[in-house]
Amino acid sequence: MKVVYITGCLGFMGSYVTRTCLKKGWYVKGVDKMTYSSNPEFLEEFERYPNFSFIKSDINDLKFLYECDYVINTAAETHVGNSITNSDEFITSNINGVHNLLELTKNYRQETSKTPVLLHFSTDEVYGDITSGAYNEGNLLRPGNPYSATKAAADMLILAWNKTYGVPYIIVRPTNNYGIGQYVEKLIPKAIKYLKLGRKIPLHDWGRPIRNWLHAQDTADAVMTIIESGVQNEIYNISGSFEQTNLETCQKIVKLYNGDENVEKYLDFTFSRKGQDVRYALDDSKIKSLGWKPKSSFEKELRDIIEHYKNKFIW
Repeated sequence: MKVVYITGCLGFMGSYVTRTCLKKGWYVKGVDKMTYSSNPEFLEEFERYPNFSFIKSDINDLKFLYECDYVINTAAETHVGNSITNSDEFITSNINGVHNLLELTKNYRQETSKTPVLLHFSTDEVYGDITSGAYNEGNLLRPGNPYSATKAAADMLILAWNKTYGVPYIIVRPTNNYGIGQYVEKLIPKAIKYLKLGRKIPLHDWGRPIRNWLHAQDTADAVMTIIESGVQNEIYNISGSFEQTNLETCQKIVKLYNGDENVEKYLDFTFSRKGQDVRYALDDSKIKSLGWKPKSSFEKELRDIIEHYKNKFIW
């Protein structure tokens, strides 16, 4: 039995981790400041569990921690395009917010004999792009946009607070997550929304960037594997081991949505992104050595996601 905080519990990735912990019977204290990308439907779902309680708060504003085993931090600003337009919120949430969680955990350590582990969600983007091969956990961080730079900065803070103050940590770096419940600014739900509206799907840089896809439930299961193994003070890459260009992803979405083979008439190639990373890839043999492996099929899950949103409009 575990007692865990989950920050960003009403966001996409946080909701999957929260749901998984609750189904295990763990006690979950969810924290969310309910930004534009939070989903209040998740709160309605989680409050049906007697082992869930909720705090509406920015992670910067938390003043103390109740007794717990883990603080699982999924709270973050994550959209690269938004970070390029204005990075202020990314600095506030992704760096300052993590700093506050580290201070709370450090102070908790000083006041009690038991110290919660900070399990922090980083990203594959902290390594920067790679044209061939894959990054392992020991590779140099070379972030290529404001979003990934703030995530890399948080990782460095965590390592420093561990060495200086003994704050225990786990850092996970997953590849692109997907699944039902993802906010519409991300590629898959955005593409489905545009098709439903009869509009062209905006696609950066001719759809050439390559991304590696990992279902959010597989990521949540990876977190459970790490926690149940009892390891601390480690970094784990989590990869879906399924990669394709963004163009290929959109082609599959169009064909599954309406069966039309003439895909390009549904795509708008006039967009480009500053500092575009051409490919992300991770070596995740370390976490697989704990017994985890992804179970979801991208092709099957994509079909299910499209069928779900055909009947439910994505706002």
